[in-house]
Amino acid sequence: MDSPAPPSLSPVAIFSLLACGVQVLAAVLLTHRYGGRSSAQDRWVLLWLFYDVIVHLTLEGPFVYTSLVVCCLHFQEGPKADSRWLVSDPTIVSVEILTVVLDSLLALLLIHAVLNDKYYRHFLQIALSVCELYGGWMTFCPDWLLGSPHLDTSSWLHLWVYLVFFNGVWVLVPVLLLAQSWFCLRSLHTLRTDKNHISRKNM
Repeated sequence: MDSPAPPSLSPVAIFSLLACGVQVLAAVLLTHRYGGRSSAQDRWVLLWLFYDVIVHLTLEGPFVYTSLVVCCLHFQEGPKADSRWLVSDPTIVSVEILTVVLDSLLALLLIHAVLNDKYYRHFLQIALSVCELYGGWMTFCPDWLLGSPHLDTSSWLHLWVYLVFFNGVWVLVPVLLLAQSWFCLRSLHTLRTDKNHISRKNM
């Protein structure tokens, strides 16, 4: 007996993936426009931050608005992988309110801090990264504890693209930003300690 053919990409799925590509392109253009004088490492950080803000405001923002005002959202492709996005699940909506408002604001402030080399850059970077990781945890952990009844992993597109890749990016990048902040703050502390040590020797 022949195995069933893998599902093909629907027009809605193709449109959704193209929209994601447009979001990435917008982030690249903004990084090129505003981050030209930044270091190579900071340009990657800015690329992520611009993309982060764009996604929060253009994808999750309409979801929050529609959930609170209309109480339904049927035009997105992503809910096919996680049905809670179709019924305005209170946990998801609560997390997304925090994400759209707080995370977007932190990301915009962090963009300013990176571009202008502000002293509070790593404080914001740590705060934003922790918020992103917390949002991901609260999005999936409650469903995992119930046996993942709302997650559809029957399709490679739903499992590997929508669930693993797109959500994995919001785990990997914040972890990398936390590591960057850790090493930068450690270097600053080491530099200050060395200066204090030299000052004591010269007294």
